[in-house]
Amino acid sequence: MQWESVIGLEIHTQLATRSKIFSGAPTAFGAAPNTHACAVDLGLPGVLPVLNEEAVRLAVRFGKAIGAEIAERSIFARKNYFYPDLPKGYQISQYELPVVGRGQVQIVLDDGAVKEIEITRAHLEEDAGKSLHEDFHGLTGIDLNRAGTPLLEIVSEPDMRSAAEAVAYAKKVHQIVRWIGVSDGNMQEGSFRIDANVSVRPKGEETLGTRTEIKNINSFRFLERAIRFEIERQIDVVEGGGDVVQETRLYDADKDETRPMRTKEEANDYRYFPDPDLLPLAIDDSFIDQATSDLPELPDNKRRRFRDQYGLSDRDADLLTASRGLADYYERVAGGAGDPKLAANWVNGDLAAALNKDGKEIGESPVSAELLAGLIERIRDKTLSGKLAKQVFEAMWNGEGDADAIIAAKGLKQITDSGTIEATIEEILAVNPAQVEQYRSGKDKLFGFFVGQVMKATKGKANPQQVNELLKSKLEG
Repeated sequence: MQWESVIGLEIHTQLATRSKIFSGAPTAFGAAPNTHACAVDLGLPGVLPVLNEEAVRLAVRFGKAIGAEIAERSIFARKNYFYPDLPKGYQISQYELPVVGRGQVQIVLDDGAVKEIEITRAHLEEDAGKSLHEDFHGLTGIDLNRAGTPLLEIVSEPDMRSAAEAVAYAKKVHQIVRWIGVSDGNMQEGSFRIDANVSVRPKGEETLGTRTEIKNINSFRFLERAIRFEIERQIDVVEGGGDVVQETRLYDADKDETRPMRTKEEANDYRYFPDPDLLPLAIDDSFIDQATSDLPELPDNKRRRFRDQYGLSDRDADLLTASRGLADYYERVAGGAGDPKLAANWVNGDLAAALNKDGKEIGESPVSAELLAGLIERIRDKTLSGKLAKQVFEAMWNGEGDADAIIAAKGLKQITDSGTIEATIEEILAVNPAQVEQYRSGKDKLFGFFVGQVMKATKGKANPQQVNELLKSKLEG
């Protein structure tokens, strides 16, 4: 029997606010345990939550970025459950009336086809604290620094049919939230966490199978591995005559497997009801306009424009729009250099390699867009050959100045004078008569030998195109 997997994701992204969603406590990562938790976060008697307007603004920005409906009126609810890192005994979330309604994003499949993934909703909620199990000798420590941190939970429809599709969708949402400044998306710090709902059914059937939920996945690689394992596990269970149990599972990266965490709860298990301490959230058009007035050109639109305006390949356009910072950097280089394709080659090539080698982000590059544009200008006006340009780039990376200063200091200006190149060629041919005779007898591969000798004699400064043309003329003359 052929099986089909059905996958939906719930993505929890931490909103980029300085304070928590219902208190003034800071959200900065890395503080000592329980130093960023105030009376509101601890749920002490008599305290009242106050909604952080910035969290609402960021939620609205995301909603508009995915073409979603923004609710004129939404409600905060209490999601009741007991856990040691949830001091109030409930989590403030949204249930029936979320702030962001239905929207969609597009992903590109392995075969190049475009698929639209529907987003059911995105709602505001507070994060819980964190249970610490290391270094407590059989005990559990509780750190409430994260309690009350603002989250936007982004819930998709079960539109994905493979682990690869799920990863493509998660990466797309990750790109969007970072692009529009909603979240830093730092997965190592817990700013972007994914729950995967997975089920299987016979191919061609419409009825959904029993699903499991894999909780708190914090890397795209683990997401793919967890889903792949869970699909195979469920198929094995059903083909073995068993029934898949609706439950919450955890992914163990060391063993590359999922394991049960608890029986999956239903909504009524949480006893949702409107939070009596928080008024309904009313959002008008003026608030939406203010929140979205500075939304940047979105990644899909920029990718299409890069292809159409600059004549870039799909691959180059995809790479250059991986992040907003990189896309903006590229446009400054292309504008300054006057050659969009050559700019793309350098940004996606030497610059990307240098950033990767040093573990830097584009914003940390020691070679500014203006410096790289200046280097490309010297390639275009034939001051530099491609090989010499790489030497200049390395010097620029090491902080030795702009292209002109490095060319002057190191004497790297390309030789483009035909007379000088021709004289060098004649010298090379004169001291290699045997090789000249062999070439003229049909050993064409010796041409590379002569090119190498000329470049060696000029210390790599001769214009390669001129060398090839003049050498060919001399050898065949």
